[in-house]
Amino acid sequence: MNEQQRAERPERPERQSERAGRRVVVVGAGMAGVQTAVALREQGFTGALTLIGAEPHQPYDRPPLSKAVLLGKAEESAFDIDFETLGIELRLGREVTGLRAADHELDTSKGPVPYDVLVIATGAEPVVLPGSEGVPGVHLLRTLDDAARLRPVLDARHTVVVVGAGWIGAEFATAARSAGCEVTVVEAAEHPLAGALPTEVAAPMAAWYAESGATLLTGARVAGVEPGRVLLADGRSLPADAVVVGIGARPATGWLAGSGVALGPDGSVTADAALRTSLPDVYAVGDCASFPSARYGARLLVHHWDNALQGPRTAAAHIVGASPDGAEPPAYDPVPYFWSEQFGRFVQYAGHHEGADTLLWRGDPAGPAWSVCWLRDGVLAAVLSVGRPRDLIQGRKLIEAGTPLDEGLAGDASVPLKSAVRQ
Repeated sequence: MNEQQRAERPERPERQSERAGRRVVVVGAGMAGVQTAVALREQGFTGALTLIGAEPHQPYDRPPLSKAVLLGKAEESAFDIDFETLGIELRLGREVTGLRAADHELDTSKGPVPYDVLVIATGAEPVVLPGSEGVPGVHLLRTLDDAARLRPVLDARHTVVVVGAGWIGAEFATAARSAGCEVTVVEAAEHPLAGALPTEVAAPMAAWYAESGATLLTGARVAGVEPGRVLLADGRSLPADAVVVGIGARPATGWLAGSGVALGPDGSVTADAALRTSLPDVYAVGDCASFPSARYGARLLVHHWDNALQGPRTAAAHIVGASPDGAEPPAYDPVPYFWSEQFGRFVQYAGHHEGADTLLWRGDPAGPAWSVCWLRDGVLAAVLSVGRPRDLIQGRKLIEAGTPLDEGLAGDASVPLKSAVRQ
């Protein structure tokens, strides 16, 4: 069965009562895993429900790690959820090492765990800078423990080198400057956010680093990391009391090797429009899963919080089954959305700009507030907003509706986006 057939295959409508006795196991206790468990209860699932997490901590939200938790303004970011009352069994500090689908069983560090329905929500893991493993003073920022190790660095106002000028690099640099650290950001590409935005849109953001007092080195490749310094390929040596690596993340799916779960070239679980995997009774949500988007005509892998919030509702609906009136749950095809707080600016993005044929500026990128709109065949495909939240809110609705826009009006910052609809 190919991917399109899986995406379109009908599933026999089942009443909730037929599935109530099934045991659902969710692997991954981040946002996607927690929200899946909560959504199952909200949608009427009454069977056994287990949430497995590799970390020993109570399940927590990750965005505050690069902000309030890192700066010591919050001790933790645990979800305010009463798992016991919801009948959700937590198994924490338990790493899942394999899946034996034929037996409907997981292998874990503390023994096998059987399931009737499995939801994979293991998220993504940071890419490690080659040659930096084991070097003292080198940090990642992905977990609560990572943030705890970095707080003393900020408290001591160390000299910090950040490798990577992506979203996480910019957010950490912002926090480090706020704490009074001397910060140098090293980026191999010629502009920040090279993997996320086109050159002409991301280039103006380079000035934000200097405004904050951070040094941004673009077109600079790291040749090696030693205790106390970072060596660049051009021979320069940067002093570094600490090095923070933020060069991307990849789906945490290595444990699925040999399981029969189909993975894409990027390592993501290739889920269908119902977030089912290639195996029966196995679903995947969040950062570890890609899904087919009819809106964009492409398979999307979205490593952002909103996807980890929305996807679980769709997966839960399909696990619970058809509603009493026999209606099937809808396919998963959201407008991707994320935000970033960096250098005193609130940056928001909605949509997917690849394949767009027109780019429109709304405002001066040298100013404090501006937006960019991407159109494809006259229809808004994506919007980036810097300090213009109304553009984002209105733009997201226009993307969802697939509404054609008047290019002249859409490119006029004085005209609300909702008023730029083509007549």
